[in-house]
Order: sequence, then structure tokens, then C-alpha cells
Amino acid sequence: MPGQPGQQPGQQPGQQHGQHGQQGQQGQQGQAPVNHPGQQFAPPRDGVSAPPPAESLVLTEEDARLREVLLQVRAETGKAVVGQTQAVEGILLALLVQGHVLLEGVPGVAKTLLVRAVAQSLDLGSQRVQFTPDLMPGDVTGSVVYNAKSGDFTFREGPVFTNLLIADEINRTPPKTQSALLEAMEERQVTVDGDSRRLAPPFLVAATQNPIEYEGTYPLPEAQLDRFLFKLVLGLPDRDTEYSILTRHAQGFDSHHLQRAGIQRVAGPDELLRAGARAAQVHCSPEVIAYIVDIVQATRQAPSLALGVSPRGATRLLGAAQAKAWLSGRGYITPDDVKSLVAMTFRHRIALRPEAQMEGADIDRVLASIVDSVNVPR
Repeated sequence: MPGQPGQQPGQQPGQQHGQHGQQGQQGQQGQAPVNHPGQQFAPPRDGVSAPPPAESLVLTEEDARLREVLLQVRAETGKAVVGQTQAVEGILLALLVQGHVLLEGVPGVAKTLLVRAVAQSLDLGSQRVQFTPDLMPGDVTGSVVYNAKSGDFTFREGPVFTNLLIADEINRTPPKTQSALLEAMEERQVTVDGDSRRLAPPFLVAATQNPIEYEGTYPLPEAQLDRFLFKLVLGLPDRDTEYSILTRHAQGFDSHHLQRAGIQRVAGPDELLRAGARAAQVHCSPEVIAYIVDIVQATRQAPSLALGVSPRGATRLLGAAQAKAWLSGRGYITPDDVKSLVAMTFRHRIALRPEAQMEGADIDRVLASIVDSVNVPR
């Protein structure tokens, strides 16, 4: 773990402490502020009783209304999926910032059901694609076909033309088909035969993968992994949760008929887009920005990591923290917002060194250690 999380590249460890006063003065002239050792920031986790900083987004009644309906998604999704509250929040945040999510878990932990339930509660169009070794790029993006009646070639849209694309077992299809999603995920468009077609917002790819079956799979390349905002890990339920699941099924619940579960539409695409626009205006102080930078820099200096977080990852964490703050009823980001999102935002963007893997290192524990080593701003 890096001993000096705030240390700049090329700077000697002994230089940092001697320059604190100088850097603090430079921070007033537009330079990045320094998070001094010993400083602590401990606002209430709900942010309700903490006085807002001088610069903060002023939340309106419209913000309160949008937050209320979006928070109802948790309750509606809970009618079909028991537990997995962190995954539900992750998908909500991803929808607010129009990011993509990778859901990892053993078969049978309701990965696909969770996404379908969220889509139904938000009245979003959704399509599901089962990724297989023989799936072709055109099966996802669409293709140009000959219309014998008109004598012309027409474009037939693929399942990617939707609001929420469920890519089941994405690591079971070859890289050629995986890469067909790259343009859609990053550019929000599809190019077929030289013609580009825009995807209607909001657009989100929710991909699932199985962490225990490796035969016949094609691991996602780093370039595609970096396009996902979050990697959400869905674990096995505890005893009480599993008892609730079985009780529901004993009472007639059928995961193939969500309408019977009573999931209500609480919002639509328009409300989601307006909420995302408001969340993007949440204020982030220079000190919190420096805190994010220090965490990202620390991942690149950690001795157990072969690959640190890219600048894209840093901007994604900032956007996700803005959405979390807004969803919590605040117009400003706190360090707690950042800390709570580090694991899900970074776990798929870093890579362990081989020797660390042999020693049994865990990516989430490494990230937690890095976060603990970085000084929290006041």
C-alpha cells in the first residue's frame, strides 16, 4: 500500500511534508488542495443535520418529488427480489448517470430478475439477449436485410435498440460479438454498413456473468470492462432471506410472470432523465475532488496491483457520487459518498499482480486498504 497517498508522481516521500504550507497557499491560487494528515471529515451519514457548504445545489420541490418516486423503485423491486438492496441502489445510480452495470454472481441469485423488476417499475423498454458462442454481432446490433416486396434493403433493428439491454452471460460469447457492444455502450449509437443510428436515451446495458464456470467462456477485455460504471457482486442469501424467498414461492410467486407480483410503475424515462440532469449539477468541492484523485493515484502506486484506475474511472466515480448525494437529498458530495462507491466502481478496473493472487489477495480488501490509507478531507 502506498505510504503517501497524496504524494505526486515523481515526488520524493520526504518532500511532501515539507511542502504542506506552500501547497496550501497554492491551493488558493487554483492548485489542487492537499488533504493534510490528521484531518477528519465526519458528517452524519444521512447528511440531514449537517450544514450544507457555502456552495451547494439548491434542491427544489421538483427534486424532492423525483427523489421520492425513484426511491419507490426499491420497494417495487422488493416485490420480486428479496434482499440485494445494494444491487438495486447500484442500478438506480447507474440509470441516473446513464452508466452500465456488470452483475456477477453464481446461477440462481436473481441477477436477471432484478434487472427486469427495475425496468418494469420504471416503465423502461427492455430486451434480453442470451449470449452464446455462436451469437453474431448482427444478432445484437441489427442488420440490413433485403425486402423482396419493396425491392430495397432495409435496416432491421436488433435488441440493442431499447432502454435497458439485459446481456445474459456476456462472457460466453466470442470477443467479436462482445466488441459489437462497445460502440453502443460508449457512443450510444450503432453503425451498420457505414450508417450510424442513435440509441434513444436512457440506455443502459446490464450484463451478467458467472464467476465459477470458466470452460467455454471468453473473459471480457479491459477495454470493455472499463465501459461499465459498476461491477455489482450478488452474493448468496443468508438464512432469513432465503426463508423469505421460499415462502414467496410457496405462496405462488412465479419469476416468469412479474405482472402477478404487483410491481407498479412509479416513474418513466422522462422523470429519469430529469433526475439525472439534476444529479449532474450536484456540487463537488475542490477538497473532495482532491480526495478522489488521491484514491485513484494510490491505486496506481499500490504494490499488489498491476493495473490502477484510469482517468475514465475517476470521472465515473465523481458522477456516481453526485447521483448518490442527490438521491440522499443533498446538493453536495461528502467523502462518505465517495467511499461507499469505490468498490463497485473500481473492482473491475484494477488487476492484481500474479504474486498477490498467489498469496490470496482479494480485490475488494485491497481497495478497502487503499481507501483507509488516504487522508479524508475536512
